[in-house]
Amino acid sequence: MVNRLVERYGRTGFAALSSVIWAVPMAAWAGSSDLSPVDKTAYPWVALAIGLVMLAVWLYLLTRLGSVPVSPRPRRFDLAQMSKSEKRWTLGFLAFVTGLIAWLNAAATVDWGPLGTAISAGRTGPILLAIGLAVYAIVMIAGISYAWGRESRAYAQRISSSRPGAAPAQR
Repeated sequence: MVNRLVERYGRTGFAALSSVIWAVPMAAWAGSSDLSPVDKTAYPWVALAIGLVMLAVWLYLLTRLGSVPVSPRPRRFDLAQMSKSEKRWTLGFLAFVTGLIAWLNAAATVDWGPLGTAISAGRTGPILLAIGLAVYAIVMIAGISYAWGRESRAYAQRISSSRPGAAPAQR
């Protein structure tokens, strides 16, 4: 299974995809440690232990990744093959995704009752805060879309220029 995933996504893509095995338990730990003092029902140390064990498993996978054979063909998320433009737009895409995840995390862990009450009372500060939060979410979604489109174009340009007999791509 690992060989098939590495063949499909390349070493870099596999490393990024497989990082979910430790990132999800660590996110659960972070969320439960925030809530544990309040409701006394979450067990953050269990999630932390699972996350740390999975981090060790992931690091073990990464150390063995170099020995997995891959055929020489273009792959989308192979850092050694990516152009500077692809790397730049992939980094931008990841930055916007991280910003949206941070916004969603904040939205999930905040008590919105006081803000709703203040907005319904017509207070200017909370209304501006709500508008700012909405604008932030819209900018993150638009940034994700734009950066992914630019990254896709850069990838298509790399693929078209790497085909035998293809005309050099114009910049």
